[in-house]
Amino acid sequence: MKRLEKNMKLKQTPQRLAIINFLENNKNHPTVEDIYRAIIEQFPTISLATVYKNIETLKNLGMIREITIDPEKKHFDPNTLTHHHLICTECKRIVDINIDFEIKLPDNFISDFEITGNHIEFYGICSLCKNSKVVKNGI
Repeated sequence: MKRLEKNMKLKQTPQRLAIINFLENNKNHPTVEDIYRAIIEQFPTISLATVYKNIETLKNLGMIREITIDPEKKHFDPNTLTHHHLICTECKRIVDINIDFEIKLPDNFISDFEITGNHIEFYGICSLCKNSKVVKNGI
């Protein structure tokens, strides 16, 4: 994740720095609520709205990416490099996949487009959820 730079003219508040520090190398793809819960002890007066505003600012600056793979909640990824995701349909855990896939779209689909990137989502059940089902069902 790109650190805040002085020349961005973005105020480096303690709350914003706490959010950035929490996101730095965070591979859990947290929601705004996750971020809020993580820093509330350090900043008891911070509001959820403040976290939302800061996340929106960081997203607009290209410092984080919004992942909309969960229709119930937005997740945020400090890894802004092209990569893909594997999502557990049970617990909603999101795992990075850092492999390039060679995708060739038919010319008739892309004739009016200049492709600038892609994002592939794979869905399944993680081993923890699968094992949990086995235990529950006595299989």
